[in-house]
Amino acid sequence: MSEDNPYYPTYGAALTDWAAKTPDQVALRYGERTTDYKTYDRHATQIANGLAAMGLKKGDRVAYFGKNSDRSVELAMGAARAGMVFIPIIWRLAPKEVEFILQDSGAGVLFVEPEFADQLPFDGNTILTDDSFDEWRDAQSDAAVTTAVDAHDGLLQLYTSGTTGLPKGVVLSHHNGTHFRPLMKQHNIYWYCADAGDTMIFAMPYGHIAGVGTALGAVLGGQELIIHREFDPAQLIADVEKYRVKWLFLVPAALGIMLAHPDAENADFSSVKGLTYGASPIPLDMLKEGVERLKCDFAQLYGLTETFGTVISLSPDDHKPENIQGREHVMKSAGKPMPGVEVRIMDEDLNALPAGQTGEVAIRSDAVMLGYWNRPEENDKAMIGDGWFRTGDAGMLDEEGYLYIQDRIKDMIITGGENVYPAQVESAVYGHPDIADIAVIGVPDDKWGEAVKAVVVAKPGSNLTEEDVIAYAKGQIAGFKCPKTVDFIDALPRNPSGKILRRELRAPYWEGKERAVN
Repeated sequence: MSEDNPYYPTYGAALTDWAAKTPDQVALRYGERTTDYKTYDRHATQIANGLAAMGLKKGDRVAYFGKNSDRSVELAMGAARAGMVFIPIIWRLAPKEVEFILQDSGAGVLFVEPEFADQLPFDGNTILTDDSFDEWRDAQSDAAVTTAVDAHDGLLQLYTSGTTGLPKGVVLSHHNGTHFRPLMKQHNIYWYCADAGDTMIFAMPYGHIAGVGTALGAVLGGQELIIHREFDPAQLIADVEKYRVKWLFLVPAALGIMLAHPDAENADFSSVKGLTYGASPIPLDMLKEGVERLKCDFAQLYGLTETFGTVISLSPDDHKPENIQGREHVMKSAGKPMPGVEVRIMDEDLNALPAGQTGEVAIRSDAVMLGYWNRPEENDKAMIGDGWFRTGDAGMLDEEGYLYIQDRIKDMIITGGENVYPAQVESAVYGHPDIADIAVIGVPDDKWGEAVKAVVVAKPGSNLTEEDVIAYAKGQIAGFKCPKTVDFIDALPRNPSGKILRRELRAPYWEGKERAVN
C-alpha cells in the first residue's frame, strides 16, 4: 500500500499515526465538546490503562449500554488499544435481552449511561458515562500501552438476533475493518473513504455495525466525526449547515424523515459531497427528491454485521438520472462487489449457480468475521470453508455483476434498518396464556421498508385482541421487534415435519411486488 494510503493493522495504530500527523485537528465533536487527535490518542491510552488496572486482560470483553457520545467512541478506541473486545449493546433492547448479552459475553465491565443504569441487572464492575467517566479516565496513566495487539485480534462483538431466537455475538477483528480503506483509495471508491479532515455526521445507532463501524472508521482516514446522540432531523440539518458537513450515512427511512422536515426546505446542503444509505433500496421518487435537494452523490451500501458492514455498493454513477434512463432495473440492485470482495450464488448443495439464477448469496472477503461467539454449530453452518460465508439472503447476479436481493432464506425482517428474527418474537409472545400458536412475518411498509406482523391462533373461548398481543410483546422484547399488526386465523400452515410455512403466510402481502423484501 502507498504511503498516502497506508494499511493500519489496528485502529490504535491509525489513531497514533493521525495524532502525530494532525495533532490539533478536531477528531470528535459532540455538542459543545471537541476533542483533537492528540487528546483522543491520549484518552484512548488512559482508558486502555484504566481497563488493565481493573484486572482486565487482552481478549476480555468491555460492554457499553447507551446512546452515541464522544465518551462511548473513546471507550471503543481505548478497548481496542488494550487488545480487548468492545460490545456496544443496542439501547432499545429490553432488560431481559441485555441481561442475556451480558451473561453470554462474560463482560468484565459495563459502562452505562445514567438514564439506563437502573434497568440493567449486572453484578460486575459498572461505570457511569457521565462526568464521573472523565474523572475515572483522567486519573489513569498515559504511559504507552505495552500489550501487543495484532491485526487479527478481536475488536468488536456485536449481537444479532438469531434464527433460534437467542442473540449471537458476531466477533470482528481489527483487520476486518482496517484492510478496506487502502483498497478503496486504490480503486477510487471515494464515497467509502473520505479524505483527511473531511467532516461526517455519525447519527446511526451505536450498537449496529453501521454505527460503531462509522465511529471507528473515521480514525482510519483522519476525519472529523460529528456525533449525534441519536438521529434528529432538525439537528442533522442544522449541523450540516454549521459545520459544512461533507458526508452523511442514513437509512432510507431516516432520509425520508429528514427531507420531509420543515427545516429541509430552505436548508443549505451545498457542502454535502455524498450520501450513502443502506438496509434497503431507495425508492426512485425519494432518490429524485434527494438528488434535487442535496445535489450530491448517492451510493447504496449492502452488507451484514458478519462482514463488518459494506461489501457491495451501488455507485454514484448508477444513481445519476442521466445514467438511469433505460437502466431503471439497476436501481433495484444492491450494486457490485467492493474491491477485494467475491460473491457467489449457491444452490441448496452449495454449488455455484450461473448468472440469472437465484440462490443463496455467499461472500468471500477479508471483511468476513472471525466467527460467532461460543456458537460452533452456527459457525459450521455459516462458514463453509475456503473463506466463504453464507449470508442467508437469496439473490441473483446478472451478466454485468450486479447483485439483486430477492428474498431472505433466514426469514429475517429489516424494519427501519433494524434486524428482527421471527423466532425471537414468536418465542417472546408465545407465553401469552391465550395464544395457542403464532407465526411472525415481515410485510411491506412504505415508511420503514418492512413491518413486523404476527399471525396468531387464539385458544378456544378466549377474547384475545390485537392490542393484547402487542402490549404483551412490549413487556418481553424491544419495541422495534414487537408486532405492529396482528391477524387471527384458525390454524397455521405447516409442512409434514411441522415447520411453519412462512412464505405461504407472507405471499398475499407481497403480491404484485418484484421481490419479497423491501
